[in-house]
Amino acid sequence: MYNQSLDIAYTDNGLSLIFRGELTLHNISKIQKKIETLEFEKDKTVLLDLAKVVLLDSAAAIFIYNLEKKLHSEKIESEILCDDKDLLSMLALVKLQKSRYDKKEEPEKRGVLERLGRVVYAKEMLFLQFIAFLGELFAHSFHYLSSLKNIRYKEMLFEINESGVKALSIVAITTFLIGVVVAYQSAYQLKMYGANIFIVDMLGISILRELAPLITAIVIAGRSASAYTAQIGTMKITQELDAMKTMGFNPYKFLILPRIFALMIVVPLLIFVADIMGIIGGMIIASVELGISTTLFLDRFDDVIAAKHFFVGIAKGPFFGFLIASIAIHRGLSVEDSTQSLGTNTTKSVVEAIFAVIICDALFSIVLTKLGI
Repeated sequence: MYNQSLDIAYTDNGLSLIFRGELTLHNISKIQKKIETLEFEKDKTVLLDLAKVVLLDSAAAIFIYNLEKKLHSEKIESEILCDDKDLLSMLALVKLQKSRYDKKEEPEKRGVLERLGRVVYAKEMLFLQFIAFLGELFAHSFHYLSSLKNIRYKEMLFEINESGVKALSIVAITTFLIGVVVAYQSAYQLKMYGANIFIVDMLGISILRELAPLITAIVIAGRSASAYTAQIGTMKITQELDAMKTMGFNPYKFLILPRIFALMIVVPLLIFVADIMGIIGGMIIASVELGISTTLFLDRFDDVIAAKHFFVGIAKGPFFGFLIASIAIHRGLSVEDSTQSLGTNTTKSVVEAIFAVIICDALFSIVLTKLGI
């Protein structure tokens, strides 16, 4: 085993650092302390003599690289004297790798039009991916519904319980409070004109046709969309989806379609509960603020509120459920192999699901109004 040493020699040309023996992680610290005591400012050139070094590991090579970098920063020329090809290869490898990390990339300056183009292109690609997902989804749906044996009843009932039954209380409380707020805000204005009884007309149409379906969909989007994205995304990160495909199980049949059909079934049922709770909330305020009894409220409700308003609200349920589930699952399948991607896609799934529900509700309003329904 060779010992290590460092000789320091001053010449007319500058300073010479003569290394001997083995330069490794275990002994390089002693040489480093010795070199730190030197004042390089007095020298114009420094010669790093490695001719008598018999062993050089990566730690010592990094030390030599850092020493050269320090001399260069102080505007001192440095030169390495070495004939050993292995040592030179080690130094070259370290220099190559360190230069990649040390190099600071300047941020690319992009114009407004280029940034806008990149955003539009990214959105376009996301939309095309979603269309492709829907195409594959419908293709699997036809096969899924072609036979009753293909339907996963157990998984579907489980998702109905998770997304519907467990969400019943929050949907009921939310729509009840919406009914209370709408009735309370309207009662003051109606009282001014002596039109107390018309609160029944306003509550009946607004809650049955618009508010109950929309509020229910928003609550389910915030609750179930995030859950679906997190579940599918986690399964993708842990490669459970790949394992299912390897074992011959179709993820669409076992994971995706049961969730979509479950939400399409349960959202109309939740809207029905939301209708009842919203009307009850409005009825209470009508009785307290306007003196309209429960009997009078219900009689007026039966006379002026057509059944079509109720069915319009219920009919929106399957569409809302399909949009929420499909967007959430698509975002789950878009998750990359990182927890940051999972969190980002979970957030985006909720936002996009709520936005899609509002757009769908607006289209319903326009089309149904044009049709006179």
